[in-house]
Amino acid sequence: MNTQKKTIRPEDEKLPLGVTIAYGIQHVLTMYGGIIAPPLIVGSIAGLNGAEIGVLITACLFMGGLATILQTVGIPFFGSQLPLVQGVSFSGVATMGAIVTSGGGLPAVFGSVIVASVIGLLIAPVFATIIRFFPPVVTGTVITTIGLTLLPVAAGWAMGGNSEAPDYGSPDNLLLAAITFAIVLLLSKVGIGVISRLSILLAIVVGTVIAALLGRVDFGPVGEGPIFALPSPFAFGMPTFEIAAIISMLIVILVTLTETTADILAVGDIVGTKVDSKRIAAGLRADMLSSAVSPVFGSFTQSAFAQNVGLVAITGVKSRFVVTAGGVVLVVLGLLPVLGRVVAAVPAPVLGGAGIVLFGSVAASGIRTLAKVDYRGNMNLIIVASSIGIGMLPIAAPTIYDQMPAWFVTIFHSGISSAAVAAILLNLLFNHLGARPHKDASVFAAAPTRNIPVVYLDALEDGDSVVDGKIVDRHGNEVKLERPGT
Repeated sequence: MNTQKKTIRPEDEKLPLGVTIAYGIQHVLTMYGGIIAPPLIVGSIAGLNGAEIGVLITACLFMGGLATILQTVGIPFFGSQLPLVQGVSFSGVATMGAIVTSGGGLPAVFGSVIVASVIGLLIAPVFATIIRFFPPVVTGTVITTIGLTLLPVAAGWAMGGNSEAPDYGSPDNLLLAAITFAIVLLLSKVGIGVISRLSILLAIVVGTVIAALLGRVDFGPVGEGPIFALPSPFAFGMPTFEIAAIISMLIVILVTLTETTADILAVGDIVGTKVDSKRIAAGLRADMLSSAVSPVFGSFTQSAFAQNVGLVAITGVKSRFVVTAGGVVLVVLGLLPVLGRVVAAVPAPVLGGAGIVLFGSVAASGIRTLAKVDYRGNMNLIIVASSIGIGMLPIAAPTIYDQMPAWFVTIFHSGISSAAVAAILLNLLFNHLGARPHKDASVFAAAPTRNIPVVYLDALEDGDSVVDGKIVDRHGNEVKLERPGT
């Protein structure tokens, strides 16, 4: 009889139902601003009115929830079974906006997403086979860049969220963000585990209450619109298929596959679980299947949300079922627009204060991974330096690539994807192709660590020092060295 106990993966931990739901809501609040931004921007470009944009947002919430459930629960060949929240990918916003303004409208966007996602579904296993090209020098660089590229989002929230608003960047907004930030730190220090792990959610709730007392929360829109609404298939018309739009969207899909692969590896490292090529392939298939189905209900490409990877890192809650609960909440929000409007009432500065800790923790996780890298006698230091530098360019100067071709902008305007591409290519160049570099091949190659046997130190006395390569005592007299065999 086999009595060997089955190994339980960290992500398979099951928590009490109430705690699971609370942590799930925390995940939703963390990514809510990010998931509604793409449909809001694309809908505005398409000239939709407020009610139509609301339908677009509801559809994105609904499909994001279904995609999250598929990714976390998993079925054969689909789903990484990792705590990854899925939602509309922001990397395709510029491309979708270009398709809309070129005359194709939303139907052309939906058609291009369907075709490009099906192609992505077919090539997903190819991405999974390149896992050996994602050592810590690559994953650490990408994780660090994810955190750094998300910090401007937190800064924008802290300033008020809407750059056109007259109070954008006002001291009142920054103060509210600072109060929320301080509450996160205070609750994180509390000795009660549940409270410290829910510090982000509780800080957002407390921050919203404080904002309401200061008259900074507008609950008026909550009562506007229907309470319950089912997503309507092809509400914006049947999709159309244009070659140019499909090619443009295929580039977005390649970027999405790259980013999701990086997120899968990142959360696997944070959770401390094994991530192999089969698991990556299953995660990417879930990504692409969700993306292919999304346009039917008026949504766009789906991908893993990097900010929720940070939430896993900061809370230490590794259970994938917590994120499944978050997916259920997203589905409910998609069916009950009134609840979505309640969540939307959370002031942006409150989200910004919490986001500083969240997104900073992603960068810190990347730095922790980079600490595992061997920098001796190789080019790993220049790989890290160059890749992070390239990833920060569109963050430091958002208009840097404005005059470049559209396909180039699609890939490199995202700091995450540009850093990932640079890290992968440089790792291939320096660590896989051709001869390995000599230990002194570059000034960026770190000197090897030296070790001196303790027995040698025992022979030294107080005041001994080394002068011109010779050991001298405290009086300046040379200490003779005893050679072996003499």
